[in-house]
Amino acid sequence: MHEVIICEKPKSSEKIAQALSPNPEKKKYKKVAYWEFEKDGKKTTVLSAVGHLYSLVPLNPKEEQFFDLAWMPLYDVDKKKAYVKDYVNAIKKFSKGANKFIHACDYDIEGTLIGYNALKYGCGDSSVNNALRMKFSTLTKEDVLNAYENPIDLDINQVDSGIARHVLDFIFGVNISKSLMKSVRESTKRFIKLSAGRVQTPTLAILVDREKEIRAFVPVPYWMIKAFLEGDIVADHKKGKIFDKKVAEATLANCEENGALVENVDIKQSVKQAPFPFDLGSLQSESYSLFGFSPKRTQQIAQSLYTEGYTSYPRTSSQKLPKSIGFEKIFKQLSGDSVFVKQIKKLPKPLKPNEGKKTDEAHPSIHPTGVLPKTLSKDDLKVYELIVYRFISVFGENATMESMKTELKIGNEDFSFRRKRVAYMGWLEHYPFRKIENEEFPNIKKGYLIKVDKVVSEEKETKAPARYNEASLIRELEKRGLGTKSTRADIVAILYNRKYIEGKQITVNQLGEHIIDTLRKYCEQITSEELTQQFENELQEIMDDKITKDDVIYKAKTEVVSILEDIEKNKLKIGQQIYEAYQESRIIGVCKCGGNLVLKYSPRNKSTFVGCSKYPDCKATYSLPRGASVLKTKCEKCTLPMISYGKPRQRACLDPKCGKDEKETPKEVVGKCPECGKELLKRSGRYGEFIGCSGFPKCRFTQSLEEKEEKEEKTASN
Repeated sequence: MHEVIICEKPKSSEKIAQALSPNPEKKKYKKVAYWEFEKDGKKTTVLSAVGHLYSLVPLNPKEEQFFDLAWMPLYDVDKKKAYVKDYVNAIKKFSKGANKFIHACDYDIEGTLIGYNALKYGCGDSSVNNALRMKFSTLTKEDVLNAYENPIDLDINQVDSGIARHVLDFIFGVNISKSLMKSVRESTKRFIKLSAGRVQTPTLAILVDREKEIRAFVPVPYWMIKAFLEGDIVADHKKGKIFDKKVAEATLANCEENGALVENVDIKQSVKQAPFPFDLGSLQSESYSLFGFSPKRTQQIAQSLYTEGYTSYPRTSSQKLPKSIGFEKIFKQLSGDSVFVKQIKKLPKPLKPNEGKKTDEAHPSIHPTGVLPKTLSKDDLKVYELIVYRFISVFGENATMESMKTELKIGNEDFSFRRKRVAYMGWLEHYPFRKIENEEFPNIKKGYLIKVDKVVSEEKETKAPARYNEASLIRELEKRGLGTKSTRADIVAILYNRKYIEGKQITVNQLGEHIIDTLRKYCEQITSEELTQQFENELQEIMDDKITKDDVIYKAKTEVVSILEDIEKNKLKIGQQIYEAYQESRIIGVCKCGGNLVLKYSPRNKSTFVGCSKYPDCKATYSLPRGASVLKTKCEKCTLPMISYGKPRQRACLDPKCGKDEKETPKEVVGKCPECGKELLKRSGRYGEFIGCSGFPKCRFTQSLEEKEEKEEKTASN
């Protein structure tokens, strides 16, 4: 009997092997680790994928449109993924002759598809037909053993939904992006890299709409009447915002400043419920608010904590904590930490979590497993402690808040002020991340007269709608039903990588905005939230066995064909408008000659540099260090843009010669350029001295001093 277990990641395979056997043997195939053990005459081999091993590719790459797709090994699709080949070959080699197969990848759509493809294309079709599925939410020994001893059937509907999602993303993203780039090429004879997507484009449209809303916003002045009273009390006029200046002036004139008469003091108590357990979205939001971690960074950390066995599976939308996870056992293990135990001892009995409404069929909400980490990085520790303290506080008692509302009369005008304080800490005591309102209540009652220091009229303006940040955008996507809990952070990251958006408070550049404007004008379907939501619902219906994947894919192909036809009809206009927007988005400043400084790409050196738009009349060029970003701030000495580069990040003028007197540094000729034959000069740059061609910018040959010295030594020794 030979049993093969397929896991999603190497660390998961290690955890699963160690949970199933007291002494599994670690073996190596090239650079790939796998595990083996025997029990009761049965040999078990635990093999690992490394995420997706296979990717969709067009069957005929020469076709104009890609609709006929096939799964290919990832290393054949992306040369950077060459390491994947050893994992694929290991699965093929060590699954031969096996008569039992267990799918033990993460229990979600992506994990299911990863394992399914590994079985189908690595172990053979027969392995899929009789494969069993391990379902677990933590990688603790207890959960892994339970999943192994009580396997379920492989959910083919879940597999089909995963396949359909990948096909939809491919045919929308690749075909439409390809068509847009073709439009630019045919209308301008230029190539620019563009991308559009089934979820990506509606997400960008949301940001463009907010950008336009902010731009169109006209601030309206208003006035707030405030009274500053004895005892650091600030009272507001009951009218609130006053939009008529004359009314504000008349109101202020009615305020006699000899005293504020207390007309009523109302103290009430209210309950502040314990928080809900974390789902992925709320964890990402809280982590962004507290630590400034991007949603993608938080998701990566949470995934790592899960893989190490410290927390449960993070890609969940659940706000439920079923008893089956074992509250008492988790708290007992967490009590091994001297800080956590102080909070756990204060929890009420019996243990009962405060749960939200959101559910997830696959996994409970995010929680600690009880396994205490030995060492964690600074960032990982922050997210781990956040998860633990949230888990503890969920079992805490409701807090009690007291609010004081005081109504005052100043002259003929009505004012009031409010104060809040904590009457009973409850769960707030267990959650150190929440700011506690604990204001002092003044000792006053009805009929008291409080001294008025001054009454003022403050002029303000209404504010434009707030920009989205990464966390609030992900919440918006969830509210609108766009993307999934697993993909939303990646979608936002793609928009940053494509340079359509920038900044923590997200702004959309000219290119991003013009792409949406152009698509809305000529092929609105691709920007439609409704279309994306429709397909999200149908992908769920595949899971629920209400519709087949083939039906959904057929509908998607029909929609894509319609979009491509619209682009083709208007390709010259679309291409010209997008290229003009692209050119505008590349402008980063003004050259000393009056032209525009533009970001340019050198295919020869595969690098980005800055050049003048008036080339060849102006030959001003500036190199950019790898990974540099151009800032909006300007150099105080020469007014050129500043750049940010290096690790740790440094700031410098775009011109590396800024502030240096060229006359003081005579040119030193050190040889001839091997590429063009012109003089090689010793130059000075941001990283010190180097060798550069005097024919720059036409010839961009450079060499470090160390490389030149090594070549000279080799030549001398020969």
